[in-house]
Amino acid sequence: MTKEAIEHIKHNPKYQELVRKRSRFAWTLSIIMLVVYYAFILTIAFDPKLLGTPIEQGKVMTVGIPVGIAIILIAFALTGIYVKRANGEFDDLSREVKAELEKELAKETK
Repeated sequence: MTKEAIEHIKHNPKYQELVRKRSRFAWTLSIIMLVVYYAFILTIAFDPKLLGTPIEQGKVMTVGIPVGIAIILIAFALTGIYVKRANGEFDDLSREVKAELEKELAKETK
């Protein structure tokens, strides 16, 4: 790819929109996951008895087991949400940027 093509891409408003939306969305999902994970870790650090409490009196399973499973499921869900949006909106914007770049480069070669 030439420097000229790279400059066309960088200055394309749809490319800038793509980068802005994708970055904001990725950071939002990352922050959600970090809050969930660190809340779990801080609970273990400052109130380990809470997660070690049995779900029912006389049972072996503690509160920590379903909480841990929920954290794993949240991670899978956030990944799925990102993939769905990436394969939809972000791919559409990428295709539009590519089509516009091809048009601009075709004009310049004429």
